[in-house]
Amino acid sequence: MDVCVVGTGYVGLVSGVCLAELGHQVICVDIDEDKVSRINAGQSPIREEGLDELLQRNIGSRLTATTDLGDAVARSCLTIIAVGTPFDGSTIDVSYIKAASEAIGTALSDKNDFHTVVVKSTVVPGTTDDVVLPTLERASGKVAGRDFGVSMNPEFLREGAAIVDFMDPDRIVYGGTDERTLAALDELYSVFEDADKIITANKTAEMIKYTANALLATLISFSNEMGNLCAELGEIDIVDVMRGVHLDRRLSPILQNGDRVVPAIATYLEAGCGFGGSCFPKDVKALIAHGQSAGQDMSILQSVVDINKTQPMILLELLKKHLASLRGRKVAVLGLAFKPGTDDMRESPSIPIVRALHEEDATISAYDPIAAEEAQKLFSDIPIHYTDSVEEAVQGVDAIVLVTRWDEFAELPKIINSMDVAPLLIDGRRMIDKNSVSRYEGIGLSTAS
Repeated sequence: MDVCVVGTGYVGLVSGVCLAELGHQVICVDIDEDKVSRINAGQSPIREEGLDELLQRNIGSRLTATTDLGDAVARSCLTIIAVGTPFDGSTIDVSYIKAASEAIGTALSDKNDFHTVVVKSTVVPGTTDDVVLPTLERASGKVAGRDFGVSMNPEFLREGAAIVDFMDPDRIVYGGTDERTLAALDELYSVFEDADKIITANKTAEMIKYTANALLATLISFSNEMGNLCAELGEIDIVDVMRGVHLDRRLSPILQNGDRVVPAIATYLEAGCGFGGSCFPKDVKALIAHGQSAGQDMSILQSVVDINKTQPMILLELLKKHLASLRGRKVAVLGLAFKPGTDDMRESPSIPIVRALHEEDATISAYDPIAAEEAQKLFSDIPIHYTDSVEEAVQGVDAIVLVTRWDEFAELPKIINSMDVAPLLIDGRRMIDKNSVSRYEGIGLSTAS
């Protein structure tokens, strides 16, 4: 198929590159000329495992980028909207969605053949039918269902594993206004013969996306609340508790050959210093606001947000339990991105932690395998010594605060135990054995001060 993708952010570029890899002819559209130039040169403007390789393999053949949306729509039969939907605290900002729909509608006014418009941006239930569709009709002078189709097709991409998630989906969800629209989506995803497909109304498709993210965020905050209770009660370690919980065969079933399956969702049932990123915080808050606007109390999700907001500060409490004053104390922050596998700093737990350390007049060193450049932009007002290795970051420090679960941090016990004076380790992800170092504190664990 000839496909146009509007927006070359995280979702748009990954979707465009992967669709090209699957054999479609794809035109990526963005108003940012620099991004377009970089993409056409085979240089990805975002970090994502495997993206550069796929981009370079397809650019110039099945994939191109342009700033000319009208031409891209004219040369395609299906257009995907993948622009941002920021949240302002009360509603999601659909101005980019409206602008894209307006421009696409204008381009459709000059087309004679049926065209399918697919919303992949995350939007609250009702947006596709109540905002996108009428905007397209108004701008094009045409009628949805007769002259063009409108579909909602949410993405389920994890940062750091987005290529794998797109190329091997566990589900594909899409709605549509008419049979021709659904047929276009069937063709777009025909290669995924074994993937579960849910074909439903646009509004339901929108709700599936929000509900999926809200569930995962709830599991995280639930685990953190249990961890906080364990620490408060004393003589209970949340790691031991969750090990017992995970052995429930409904969570980790045992196969006929005796092997136990540990599903990926189990990682959301581990205590830590909170979730971040571009999806969970924004989507949960947006769903709360959307529910409240409909007169529905969203008390569970509000608690999810409240717990997550305070969770990073527990690491500071654990630190000050041993160091009453942080003035002049040297503290290493390990991990700045909100999760491993990405340089995304949005809503990262490291942000309030670093700012609190600065306010307490601590001397800060920091290390992240790939997020240092983004961190420097974000913390331009804070004096931080960014290092090129874990060893350099922890050299001569009084304490280490582990924020992100990067695999290389598993070497911390070896590094710490080789030092003349062992620093205090505050483990915000409980990835280090509490008995492997002499001075240890972690989420969900009570120790003597």
